[in-house]
Amino acid sequence: MAKLRTLLAGAFAATLLAAPLAVPLAAPAFAQDEATMPNESWSFENPFGTFDLAAAQRGLQIYGQVCSNCHSLKFLHYRDLAGIGLTPEQIKAFAAQFTVPLGLDDQGNPKEGPALPASEFRSPYPNATAAAAVFNGAVPPDLSVMVNAREGGPNYVYGILTGFVNAPAGFKLQPGQYYNTMYPGHRIAMPPPLQDGTVQYTDGTKATLHQEAHDVVTFLAWAANPEMVERKQMGVRIVLFLIFMTGLTYAVKRKVWANVEH
Repeated sequence: MAKLRTLLAGAFAATLLAAPLAVPLAAPAFAQDEATMPNESWSFENPFGTFDLAAAQRGLQIYGQVCSNCHSLKFLHYRDLAGIGLTPEQIKAFAAQFTVPLGLDDQGNPKEGPALPASEFRSPYPNATAAAAVFNGAVPPDLSVMVNAREGGPNYVYGILTGFVNAPAGFKLQPGQYYNTMYPGHRIAMPPPLQDGTVQYTDGTKATLHQEAHDVVTFLAWAANPEMVERKQMGVRIVLFLIFMTGLTYAVKRKVWANVEH
């Protein structure tokens, strides 16, 4: 029994001695694979922040010309674009660019036509199976709440859009895969969607890669949180009301108990 205890103690001591050596050997491999989260400045971040409507409108232009070819926004209707400052005429013109299902004709057959303000945003594929067939089994995710669904929020999505680089030497990619510094595993089925000059902004802003990524992320942040500004404004009003009521309550207390000896 004593011999067994001696052997166990020796094994335990050997494990403790080996442990400090194992950690430094494993750490560099993990650190090398760790992506650095971008730290962009967003107009909507702080408690009093609001959406940059000009950036959101430019982001809508990018979504309409680029992202909508693969990604849906199934939780939005075109009329919702009033939330980023579009007029009814602008909404109608933007929606009319897209063909969507419009119910049934007089013979009961499905019909399609230009989208209306009341229409849901057009989905590029009829179903996930059709989308997967185009992208070698990968289904482009819906972008309606993408900014809320990913850790890092807007910075993560911005990092994906700007993180396409050439794969390091020895890094193997399958056909149809691209190297992205932010994407987990660095293998992504989406080709780089943005580059300098991808779109020509209608307001004359220079369309660099980083400007385009910033603008489309601003639009997607609004799409995921269209009520954010109203929610923040309501919070401010509630705080001001509570401050007022606190002061009023204190003043009444002082008045009521002024002549009472303590």
